[in-house]
Amino acid sequence: MKGKTILVTGSTDGIGKRTALDLARMGAVVLVHGRTEERAAATAREIAKETGAKVDSVTGDYSSLAQVRDMAGQVLAKTDRLHVLVNNAGTYANERRLTDDGYEMSWQVNHLAPYLLTILLLDLLKTSAPARIVNVASMTHAYAKLDYENLQGEKEFKGTRAYSLAKLGNVMATFHLAEKLAGSGVTVNCLHPGVVETKLLKMSYNIEGVSVEASARTSVYLASSPEVEGVTGKYFDNQKEVQPSRLSLDATERQRFMDVTDKMLGF
Repeated sequence: MKGKTILVTGSTDGIGKRTALDLARMGAVVLVHGRTEERAAATAREIAKETGAKVDSVTGDYSSLAQVRDMAGQVLAKTDRLHVLVNNAGTYANERRLTDDGYEMSWQVNHLAPYLLTILLLDLLKTSAPARIVNVASMTHAYAKLDYENLQGEKEFKGTRAYSLAKLGNVMATFHLAEKLAGSGVTVNCLHPGVVETKLLKMSYNIEGVSVEASARTSVYLASSPEVEGVTGKYFDNQKEVQPSRLSLDATERQRFMDVTDKMLGF
């Protein structure tokens, strides 16, 4: 990974921080992302000190699509190459709240924002090819049900349901982009990180999970391993390709879902 530039979103703690740390140890140039400049910069300094790697930082709060666009501008200003984008940032909300953009928080932070960032960085990824996009999804995507009248909990809201739907969005976006980018040299894959001992897990499901160190392995594997060079449009768990939900594999439903997403983002 020496000489490769990698952006890991949501990397000031949890899975993202461990992913950034492990990739920096491999010699990659890492861009750390956080919601505040102070915390992102502090994490970048910490990882650089521990690994000796070149580590920089960008900031952006995913509850603001304007900040996501600004964040993409920061990336473009800091580097002319991006070999790996790890979309790791996420959140969980027990209560229905709307962002300043008017979207339900989980829907925007977990689905709309990472998809928007990816689209804004696509040209950079293409010019850096071979390049990889790694989307941290979840096994909970398999529990999602599609009701286009209740995508954002307009009729009925439950935190776990909103989270599952947004994670279905991560998987849908992965397969959608893999098709669109075929032959470009940019691969797109997604993963279930395991049931991880993070703040998000305790907030959402209140159960014990595996260590952050273990949970980052599949993200690091998809970002770096020669075993998945050229592999695209797949869903992984524990560093192995596994079957995603039947719904995510429905090409007609996926196109409708992504059309709705594109309309929300003004594409």
